[in-house]
Amino acid sequence: MKDFCLDFSDYLVNQKNVSDNTLDSYLRDVEHFLAYLSQQGLDDPASVDEAQMERYVQNLMSLKKSNATITRNVASIRCFYYFLMQSGFAESNPARNIKLEKAPKKLPQILSGEEIDLLLSQPDPTEPKGCRDKAMLELLYATGIRSSELVALDVNDINLRTGMLCCHSGKSERMIPVYATAVAAISDYILRVRNLIVSQDGGQALFTNLNGKRLTRQGFWKIVKGYAEQAGITKEITPHTLRHSFALHLLENGADLKDIQAMLGHADISSTQVYVHLLNDHFKEVYNQCHPRAKLG
Repeated sequence: MKDFCLDFSDYLVNQKNVSDNTLDSYLRDVEHFLAYLSQQGLDDPASVDEAQMERYVQNLMSLKKSNATITRNVASIRCFYYFLMQSGFAESNPARNIKLEKAPKKLPQILSGEEIDLLLSQPDPTEPKGCRDKAMLELLYATGIRSSELVALDVNDINLRTGMLCCHSGKSERMIPVYATAVAAISDYILRVRNLIVSQDGGQALFTNLNGKRLTRQGFWKIVKGYAEQAGITKEITPHTLRHSFALHLLENGADLKDIQAMLGHADISSTQVYVHLLNDHFKEVYNQCHPRAKLG
């Protein structure tokens, strides 16, 4: 079977301008799909018809994959076939008419201001690891960037004098302000700790692991989870929780939705509008808890 994944990866980056997370997900989904085809004796994805595509979806269901995972798989494969058609490798898209029952969309988890303060107070900045971790957590909440964008940062991407971060995502970049407390934490880390732990393999990476190499998303995820447990926060927290909290807290305090969209790097405003729904739910909860007549039931 021809290895389409490298060309598909170039298509996603250069033509679709997808985020690193989307790139990873789409490539992984397509690799699984191609492996399934190979097991079925199908060496050419162009020969797949809608019935065979339906059988693949049934296979995912039999593996107890969630509705959201199956929906993403179908979206990945649909995009893959658009690429094949555009490149002249296929004449039709067998995933085009696959319809799945939409699962109710879960609203993202949000930390309160008090929980944010508690989480950010966990690292011990007098220790090299704590100093690095404090800088990362402060920067993540200061800017709302994705964890993949955080670990991809180089030293020159942060201007400590102006308090601005240059964030790269695919072929695009955006400038995001950084509040003074985060600037101070990053400055402390760069001046006092980074040169002690970075190795030649770390290059210009802003944040490295304790072996001196560029930190990975998985490594950062474990760091956030560890501090959440240490803080006694019972909510399920990932690095993306800080991104969601950044957006909602800005919206709560009067920021314009278009400005939040620009800072988050959302290509479509509909991705940002989910925070309006979150804010409405928050207001309703506060109302029901605090209004004397609402509490009567």
